[in-house]
Amino acid sequence: MEREKIIDIVNDFLINEFEVDGDEISNDANLKKTLGLDSLDYIDMVVVIESNFGVKLGEADFKQMVTFDDFYTTIENKIAAKNA
Repeated sequence: MEREKIIDIVNDFLINEFEVDGDEISNDANLKKTLGLDSLDYIDMVVVIESNFGVKLGEADFKQMVTFDDFYTTIENKIAAKNA
């Protein structure tokens, strides 16, 4: 899956499912500060990612993510590893 498609899907569900202001989403924006999600929201996000991309993100994955770019890259890498 192309990176641009991943970004479009992720941004779409963040805006529609998690009510994130699309203007606040940028590659270098701080993921946790921008999203302001609680622990239950992160569980919901894992489910949405799995249903959209067929990959699972764990707690360790989220700990390594600082920016939206990190988020997209993590998903991209998980998809690539699954398809390898």
